[in-house]
Amino acid sequence: MESVTFDVLAALPLLARYEEAFHKATGVSLKLLPPDEQDRRVIYRQGKNAFCALVGGTPAGCAACQETQSHLQRSTSRELAPQQVYCFAGLTDIAIPVMVGRRHVATLLSGQIFRRKPTPRDFDKAMKKLGGGPDKTWRKNAREAFFATPVIPVDGLDAVVQLLAVFAQHLPEEAERHFRRTHADIEPNAVASAKKFIEAHAGGALTLDHVLRHVHVSRFHFCKIFKKTTGITFTEYVMRLRVVKAKTLLLDPSLRVSEVVFDAGFGSIPQFNSVFKRLVGVSPTEYRSQLRAVPAKRNKRNFSTH
Repeated sequence: MESVTFDVLAALPLLARYEEAFHKATGVSLKLLPPDEQDRRVIYRQGKNAFCALVGGTPAGCAACQETQSHLQRSTSRELAPQQVYCFAGLTDIAIPVMVGRRHVATLLSGQIFRRKPTPRDFDKAMKKLGGGPDKTWRKNAREAFFATPVIPVDGLDAVVQLLAVFAQHLPEEAERHFRRTHADIEPNAVASAKKFIEAHAGGALTLDHVLRHVHVSRFHFCKIFKKTTGITFTEYVMRLRVVKAKTLLLDPSLRVSEVVFDAGFGSIPQFNSVFKRLVGVSPTEYRSQLRAVPAKRNKRNFSTH
């Protein structure tokens, strides 16, 4: 997946659909950011938090919001694992790294959430840190927006983090498939036919000879045009397809790793472990543990406006 970059991910039609669906389901915004964009305040495409928008319009609030988001993104880049952080107003932000192997190519950043229903005292404390706000009208609007912020209790929030973590795992795979679909019209017929055949039979004992009999070209010519078109060898292409299937199977806790190995088309457990770790960056067991390990690490730093 060397071709998967932030720009490729950001252009995916799936991303825009997911952002919209996520906001409709939770009331929370979602944004995909470059891993090195840590010094600018985040502008969401779907349903930004009205309270944070008002706070961000004040000098003290803008600085506090940017500090919170920058710290969260730096922490995510450093830990390469889901992270959460509290802001000065008691709101929670979530960040999920999007990884391609060991490369951190993007970060999914959520909008702001309350873990419990806020109280008037919570609002008064937030206003005190902002010096009361610019005027009475602003304070009235801020109060309404504060109590309209989505409330997701801890158990529900853990499920949201897991949902985002699974989506982050899926994004690079979707980018690779999208690339193949959009470039299908410039592929040689033999390569396009071979890829369909490989995808249909990758779960079995597939060999290059099987593919050659299907596409009716010589071994030398096929290997040459296949690598030129896809950027990788036939063997590597098959391994990557099998790893994608294995990652989906590992989501099912009832399946043993040994069952995943053979259902995905690998010939042995050692081969599976070696290929999976090379392409994903962690072992199959570690990958499954990471999915179960969410909720995200919670950073309890309380960002102040002072």
